[in-house]
Amino acid sequence: MQIHLKIIGSLLIVLSLIHIIFPKYFKWKEELNSLSLMNRQMTYIHTLFIAVTVLLMGVLCLTSTDDLIKTELGNKIALGLGVFWTLRLFIQFFGYSSKLWKGKVFETVVHVLFSILWVYISFVFLWIYLNSIKS
Repeated sequence: MQIHLKIIGSLLIVLSLIHIIFPKYFKWKEELNSLSLMNRQMTYIHTLFIAVTVLLMGVLCLTSTDDLIKTELGNKIALGLGVFWTLRLFIQFFGYSSKLWKGKVFETVVHVLFSILWVYISFVFLWIYLNSIKS
């Protein structure tokens, strides 16, 4: 399980860094221009905090692998992270319209890859917790 947490940690750090390109890639300067200042700034600030949260999850997985697996607190944190990423998986299918990716090659590939990623991350964290309650 340690190797899976190391892989997840690395992937989460990369994912957090990808957030840096969001404003330019999604053309937020033009797209968000019609929003009020409050809504525009909330978009930027919430994206920053999501990126920081994902970064810290990645660092936790890389630096506290044994604690997540072998301690009661770590197991509870794993459960919380498993629930978090399972919710993210459901949002992938029920929060975003399929119009955003259906019929578009790049967007469909991204949708499928991220769906697989959310399943993998959710499974690993929930598996850690479930193994802890068997012991």
